[in-house]
Amino acid sequence: MQFRTLGRTGLKASEIGFGTWGMGGGSEWRGGDDAESRKALRRAFELGINFYDTALAYGAGHSETLLGEFAREVGRDEILVASKIPPKNREWPARCGVKIYETFPRDYIRTSTEATLKNLRTDYIDVHQLHVWQDHWLEEPGWMEELCQLKKEGKIRFIGVSVNDHDPESAILVAQHKLADLVQVIYNIFDPTAENALFPLCKEYNIGVIARCPFDEGGLTGKVRPGVAFPNGDWRNDYFSGDRPKQVDEHVQRLLPLVGECAKSLPEMALRFCLSTPVVSTVIPGMRKVTHVESNVTASDGTLLPAALLAELKTHAWPRNFYL
Repeated sequence: MQFRTLGRTGLKASEIGFGTWGMGGGSEWRGGDDAESRKALRRAFELGINFYDTALAYGAGHSETLLGEFAREVGRDEILVASKIPPKNREWPARCGVKIYETFPRDYIRTSTEATLKNLRTDYIDVHQLHVWQDHWLEEPGWMEELCQLKKEGKIRFIGVSVNDHDPESAILVAQHKLADLVQVIYNIFDPTAENALFPLCKEYNIGVIARCPFDEGGLTGKVRPGVAFPNGDWRNDYFSGDRPKQVDEHVQRLLPLVGECAKSLPEMALRFCLSTPVVSTVIPGMRKVTHVESNVTASDGTLLPAALLAELKTHAWPRNFYL
């Protein structure tokens, strides 16, 4: 496992991090198993993963609880934990024009943080993020003042922002004002748009980048084809509804000829695509099984994709938003 510095925080994070949304279960994910999730967490640690991303909204805190159990098992100071404060109005993504008092009022930021600390059974969170973002919230300083106070109290170490789905432009000002130590943003072969304006600012101001959705919610694993089925109640039935599996498969088939010596599978190529961008600090594929962990860590061996292949992959960008 290779490690990178999380921007100006100075923290050393594994290039492959552990995304825990799926293991939260709850009303969104089906087919998970806590015992298997625990095994996956342990195996990840054995293979060098030290960065774990969770959120209070993942299974109404269940993901945090499982992660907290694991942290006590291996030693809290042995891992880096990033979590997120859900918007009070429970709207993902944040609507343009919505007021900060509807999403992150000061008292709510504190109570949510205390809930996360309780779930994790820890005294501190390494990276605490707002789970949605809009740049016009910079006009209302209360959210930042409260996060800074929590930082002063030692309850959080660094402040992050989770950027709205497929909208990296919505976080340009928070990067320019250097208020966030880290940003978490969608970045993958199909959606590389964070490269256009956000990544140059992150490089200039030494802001850490957490790349999420490297597999495009499963599309870049090669397993989404016409007729694909997910368990009843699983949110992916909506994400891949209608003819979307056919669309995904058509785009994936065009990518498959590029798999070769530089990456032995489509998922490996998807992860190496992210890691071949130096501004990316860590990539957080969602993982619930030991097999996921063992497959994903192979992408972190210091080998970057050659420039010619990266240029070819950039031609496969596919602008769309299946979350809507």
